[in-house]
Amino acid sequence: MNFEEYPAKALLAGAGITIPKGELASTPEEAGKIAESMGPAIVKAQVPIGKRGKAGGVLTVDGVDGARTAAQRILGMEIGGYRVEHVLVEERVNVKRELYAAVLNDPISRGPLVLFSTLGGMDIEEAAATDPKQVGRVCVDIRTGFDRSTGAELTNGFDLGDASRALADLVVRLYDLYRAHDAELVEINPLALTTEGKLVALDCKFTLDDSAVPRHPELSENGVPEPLTDAERRGRELGLRFIELGGNVGVLANGAGLTMTTMDVIRHYGGHPANFLEIGGEAYTLAQPALELLLSNSSIQSLVINFCGAFARTDVMMEGVVAAWEALQPELPVFFSVHGTGEEEAVRLLRERLGIEPYPLLDDAVEAAVKAADGKAL
Repeated sequence: MNFEEYPAKALLAGAGITIPKGELASTPEEAGKIAESMGPAIVKAQVPIGKRGKAGGVLTVDGVDGARTAAQRILGMEIGGYRVEHVLVEERVNVKRELYAAVLNDPISRGPLVLFSTLGGMDIEEAAATDPKQVGRVCVDIRTGFDRSTGAELTNGFDLGDASRALADLVVRLYDLYRAHDAELVEINPLALTTEGKLVALDCKFTLDDSAVPRHPELSENGVPEPLTDAERRGRELGLRFIELGGNVGVLANGAGLTMTTMDVIRHYGGHPANFLEIGGEAYTLAQPALELLLSNSSIQSLVINFCGAFARTDVMMEGVVAAWEALQPELPVFFSVHGTGEEEAVRLLRERLGIEPYPLLDDAVEAAVKAADGKAL
């Protein structure tokens, strides 16, 4: 679950990290009133994604009229699929240097990763590629944690003078915030070193682990669910775990891990998954609506159906899929991989009723599906 800047910054403030003075406005008049006591200010669109400035959603203003005009321009904009319903009117600070600090889930080390850089205000991926020495990294062992001495090691090599001690303290606070709130990401970009020598978080991205939402009801109230496509909305109404991905190879599998593995194998063979669709052991009852959902996507040129049975029997799941295929009679080329409990019965169903031979290996099924989607001969 992603958060807009304003509630994300409130979390920073609660952790003892300085943020600029600012308030939310939902009308141009409110924005002008907030700016009365600020002087030079910034008016920022509140949507839970980055690169708002490039979209025209961040404007620098002077005084009441400027804030009112900026809010009028920004409110109602659509940025990254989100409509701007309110803006943050925030005081400007005197920036000497722009820095970067973040804590995130690292898939490589399978733990928290703390990042610090003097290349704040930039896209950190591009910055790291251009000058990797300017990005410090610490992979954290959660059993030992991240303390001030480790924070000092991270920030000391960047020629920041008197600010180094305060920076070490700040990254520790950021890590503690990440752990305490079950975050996937806490990012400050830019982190300003002001002409007065203070550290001020000018922006913040906060992402809460979806599985932690029940543990943090007070946080999730301020989160913003990702916008759903029409098909994803239909899938949710049907009780299906479905995400559109924009490729041309459809995926239908039981189990989230098996579905993601299937998608990875599609990519391995140079294909592009069209969706995530996991129907678990409920394939017997959900196969037809799931198949209808896939067939509504004209971009799908082939389909991989991958069943692996343990407690859920593959023959029961296959009965649902075969019945759905017979009812809908799609012309889409389909490639099956079936293994596990009930495998012999499932394969027999597939052969006798659809005349389709499953592939002995998932790799073979996926490679054939990728070739079919690309219009190549099998």
